Amino acid sequence: MAGGPAVSAVELSAAPPPARAMAIAAHPDDVEFGCGATLARWAAAGTEIVHVICTDGSKGTWDPGADLDALVERRREEQRAASLALGGSGVVEFLGRVDGELEADVATRRLVVAAIRRHRPDVVLGHDPWKRYRLHPDHRAAGWLTVDAVVAARDPHFFPDLGPEPHRPDDLLLFEADEPNLVEPADEAAFAARCRALEAHRSQFETTHLHLLGDVQDGDALAAFRDRERAKLVEMGDLAGVPLGEAFARISTR
Repeated sequence: MAGGPAVSAVELSAAPPPARAMAIAAHPDDVEFGCGATLARWAAAGTEIVHVICTDGSKGTWDPGADLDALVERRREEQRAASLALGGSGVVEFLGRVDGELEADVATRRLVVAAIRRHRPDVVLGHDPWKRYRLHPDHRAAGWLTVDAVVAARDPHFFPDLGPEPHRPDDLLLFEADEPNLVEPADEAAFAARCRALEAHRSQFETTHLHLLGDVQDGDALAAFRDRERAKLVEMGDLAGVPLGEAFARISTR
């Protein structure tokens, strides 16, 4: 008798880069951690990239005396710089929900639907809301917003007062996937762009980026950060037999 649940096969993507891609995430830097190399490889092939960031990133410091208004503006600037580092145009939509308080409510879903209809991406990327034991509530909420907005954006009777016309993306790719079924390959150029984009989020080197490795000014710590990121892409690439990759749960929206 077979034991345990069936595990989905993981395929290596053979699809050409899309003309337009939209990455939806909870916070500044989530896109770069989740799918930075994929977006960089696509951008190098001509894909138009748009970021949608749901929260203001105002909890992204461990300094109790921090000027949070200044932090929010700094994180916006960092996110635009990260988009450029990936090869994008720097186009970022900020929904401005309070960091740590994001909810998958109808009002916020409406904002995401409007962004999808306005930019008309062929592929949407976002957090996997079904990931088991996910701790951060914003990541869960952003995942549900992404999934629910893809459905609503494609049908005319959801938010009929929104313009322009409804839009149906071809695919939905969920990063940090609980059960990945697709690996997008990454080359060295895409990995380097991913690192540059992550390093553009300078404010985060006091928290999430290097909290186990030391200060960003320490060259050894920065090298260790890059090594850690490479190890992640090696592990995901192994799922489909390539040296480097990023893994996703792919859901067809057709």
